Amino acid sequence: MKIRSIRARLKNLALRKPYAIANLVCSDVENVFLEVELDNGIIGIGAANPAPEVVGETPALCLKNCQSAFFERFVGRDISDFRLIINEIRLQYPHAPGTLAAFDIALHDAYAQWQGIPVVALYGQKIKSLPTSVTIGIMDVAETLSEAEAFFQQGFRILKVKTGMDVEEDIERMLKLHERFGHQITLRADANQGYDTLALRRFLSATKNLKLELIEQPLPVGAEKELLDLPPAVRKTLVADESLKSADSARILARQPQPFGIFNIKLMKCGGIAGAMEIAGIAGNASIDLFWGCNDESIVSITAALHAAFACTHTRYLDLDGSFDLAEDVVSGGFRLENGCLSLAGETGLGVYRLL
Repeated sequence: MKIRSIRARLKNLALRKPYAIANLVCSDVENVFLEVELDNGIIGIGAANPAPEVVGETPALCLKNCQSAFFERFVGRDISDFRLIINEIRLQYPHAPGTLAAFDIALHDAYAQWQGIPVVALYGQKIKSLPTSVTIGIMDVAETLSEAEAFFQQGFRILKVKTGMDVEEDIERMLKLHERFGHQITLRADANQGYDTLALRRFLSATKNLKLELIEQPLPVGAEKELLDLPPAVRKTLVADESLKSADSARILARQPQPFGIFNIKLMKCGGIAGAMEIAGIAGNASIDLFWGCNDESIVSITAALHAAFACTHTRYLDLDGSFDLAEDVVSGGFRLENGCLSLAGETGLGVYRLL
């Protein structure tokens, strides 16, 4: 089945409410949407929201790439060559993971629809359902507790708390959350590179009795070796996020001694499902658990990440709440959310339906 046309556009999606992370306040997000239409009318849809501070690619640049003449060569190609096409795009845009992710997701969706199977079936589904965390931005204690209460009432039992601006305030927020909810909830922390070694040790010491499930990227990129001074048991709970962008960085971080015991795979960092599965293979061989994360993204790319996550036996953690923050989207469907747990819709392709 031949590719008839390729279309890309950018849409600014408002957030339900602004939130803060270390050194940044977000109120809306730009997402690039890409459609690959086949001769029989099947439309595969992809989406991308790369974080320029992490990967150096903006949504505007992603759109420019997706609309470039380079992609005209794929009109008329057979969709059964989708993996070859993904490799060709990777070679052309080695430092544009958002561009690659948009096409990778759309091609996976179109091919799986053509085959009449879900995307996850291309790799073999290993997991049916897992709970996801939801994110609390950097805010004062009262606001933190209020937001946590709202999430708790909605059925979520895993909270990821953004930290990294003031370690003493971070500690107070964690202690107050534990005081309020005890073991009814699981706590995760995400410092977004906001700590130095001294602050990290202070945070670890003050929260050691809270049994935090994990801590994402506590130190800046480039400071990974400083983590090796921490006990192995602590390092097993640390998550590589900004330090992990590609299979190349995964191979480095997988070497012994390992600074991180968990890899955060984001399709917007590694260029889509194919790149994610490559990193997942490296992690599996190194006995590193998988944590699947996201930016503020459309249901399209969140669902794509969930298909990839459920194809890996060593997926342990989900943080795929990016579409929950959106006040609008261009699709519906994709996944089911029940009592804080995510599962796939079980339909062909990604199982998403266009709204706009």
